[in-house]
Amino acid sequence: MSLLCWSRGGNSFGSSSRSKEQQQQHRTSLVTDVAWQKDLGPSKKVKSAPKVQENISLGPQVRGDEEVFGVAHIFASFNDTFVHVTDLTGRETISRVTGGMKVKADRDEASPYAAMLAAQDVAAKCKEVGITALHIKLRATGGNRSKTPGPGAQSALRALARAGMKIGRIEDVTPTPTDSTRKKGGRRGRRL
Repeated sequence: MSLLCWSRGGNSFGSSSRSKEQQQQHRTSLVTDVAWQKDLGPSKKVKSAPKVQENISLGPQVRGDEEVFGVAHIFASFNDTFVHVTDLTGRETISRVTGGMKVKADRDEASPYAAMLAAQDVAAKCKEVGITALHIKLRATGGNRSKTPGPGAQSALRALARAGMKIGRIEDVTPTPTDSTRKKGGRRGRRL
């Protein structure tokens, strides 16, 4: 009867009575057993049930005639245009695309064309998720800066409507100060 103990030569756990040759033979026999079992693999294969393709819908569960609303936050400054669609709470972003993501030249970021491309991308993503209608919140830079929306605002709104999104309420959410900090540019204004 052999006892299992730590062998002094190495850190392997096994019987001390086996010689190195016997251990080597045992290892090779294990390897050939595994290889032999792999060869038998295909004949023992069990046929599985056919996989059923499940439809995964990302949006809310609604009937076909019902409108699902989201909120489109359009921020149109004179440097860029953001089209950002969220759910009604505003916590969950569905899609956000800017004019700068659609054109290469820096000067074109705020252009109506870039805003239109951004709005088309957002509308496609909304349809994919299941949003069919949008409330619009339009915003300019505001504060002590310009209160008029940039050139991309109107074309972004028009592109959303043309892409098949139904428009709910349109609201101007430009921040307007009741009393403001000093406007940048200095006493004599910005000299061009």
